[in-house]
Amino acid sequence: MTRLSPVLSAHDLPMAELCAARLDGELFRLDGCFCPIDEPQVSALRGAALAAVVPDRVIAEQRSAAWVWGAIDQPPPRHELCASSGARVRPPASLRVAVREVVIDELSIAEIGGMRVTTPLRTVVDLARFSTMFGDVERAMVLTLMMLGEFGVEACEADINGRRNLPNKKIAIARLRASVMT
Repeated sequence: MTRLSPVLSAHDLPMAELCAARLDGELFRLDGCFCPIDEPQVSALRGAALAAVVPDRVIAEQRSAAWVWGAIDQPPPRHELCASSGARVRPPASLRVAVREVVIDELSIAEIGGMRVTTPLRTVVDLARFSTMFGDVERAMVLTLMMLGEFGVEACEADINGRRNLPNKKIAIARLRASVMT
């Protein structure tokens, strides 16, 4: 008996076959990939699904990282990825992906299912710094990531204050403090 890979993409089988297997109830769609129905949808599976469709040297950040970690149920409509400033990454020709160049150290990166992802702490700080809106959904993501990473606002503030020339420091700290107050 042949066992399917936990994550299948158009690189593995033609899209028509993948869609037919989904219609037959053998696969379910996970972002841009397909998975056998008996695979539990855990962080490693989400990471593998994202890794199957993006370049090797990129790192999932912000909402994409929150999705991989399991802080939100659905992948973002446009994946937020970053690359280290020296990585020389060519972004894929896709409207579903935004890649930005950042300064990031290896301590801020974890690997999940073969995908490099910002740690829960880095993800929380980035969400607080860069989210255009910071409502109930963002607060829930932040609190879930804090619980997963077993840290609080103090660790976030220490991380923010430990980095030089960081834009949006004050707004991030205010957002994080308000998140734990509500």
